[in-house]
Amino acid sequence: MMASVSDAIGRLTEIRAAGPTAIRQALAARRRFRPNPECGDRFLVIAADHPARGALSAGSNPRAMANRADLLRRCAIALGRDGINGFLGTPDVIEDLALLGALEGKWVFGSMNRGGLQGAAFEIDDRFTAYDPAGIVDAGLDGGKMLLRIDYADRATAPALEACARAVSELARAGRLAMIEPFISRRAGSAIVNELTPDQVVDSIAIASGLGHTSAATWLKLPVVPQMRRVMESTTLPTLVLGGQVTDQAAARAGWAQALTCPGVRGLVVGRALLYPLDDDVASTVDRAAALLSPRPPAQPSIPPT
Repeated sequence: MMASVSDAIGRLTEIRAAGPTAIRQALAARRRFRPNPECGDRFLVIAADHPARGALSAGSNPRAMANRADLLRRCAIALGRDGINGFLGTPDVIEDLALLGALEGKWVFGSMNRGGLQGAAFEIDDRFTAYDPAGIVDAGLDGGKMLLRIDYADRATAPALEACARAVSELARAGRLAMIEPFISRRAGSAIVNELTPDQVVDSIAIASGLGHTSAATWLKLPVVPQMRRVMESTTLPTLVLGGQVTDQAAARAGWAQALTCPGVRGLVVGRALLYPLDDDVASTVDRAAALLSPRPPAQPSIPPT
């Protein structure tokens, strides 16, 4: 990473104003992440794709993510800690971090459908307004992430399902992972509420798992809910659990730790809970989360009966 993050962030507008060449070069030169079998294939991915959907709050601060320099500084701190091996974001954030050198050796996922703006009347109609599969390939990213909210009472759910299915197929065809974040949702006044009972999460998994012409390149991004082991029995797809809004850091870590004991859970995707912790100490908060991902013990070979 560049010596002074603050100075480098201050130069981003100047670099951008000079033209797109620097961004293309930074993405093309980026060293890609290669999973290490000795680490037990456990992943901790930092997420910062909320602003593109108009979701700027973190904790009690409704405008926490409005300061782009501060957001980038927090991302750079998190990505520089041991045990962090991935990032999930929209093109603007990924390109800034690539220019800062913060994505070297990271597993990078492009956030795709950000058109379901928070609080909008059309929120469930979550259009693919950020990356598309071709853009993910062009940027040299490792996969694409899509949010899938399923509201049985909203007809806009059908085109959202179709768009996600198309993206899953195109990503698989391009040799990239598709990360689906599914929810059974409903509207409560002007807000979309995600249903987080075990059975409804299982339903969302069943629907998301069947999207596209193949599931060979599909991973899931799921919330931590009660009876997580039973929930994970509903899928064979590799899964990363998400962080969400956190009001109790210790309780959140306990939930993540419990979820990580499930065989199908391969790691965490956490955004605001790590970037905007309650004590504002990004580095220590990230380190405590990374400590949860101890190497998965190797499978013991079966011994045939004598």
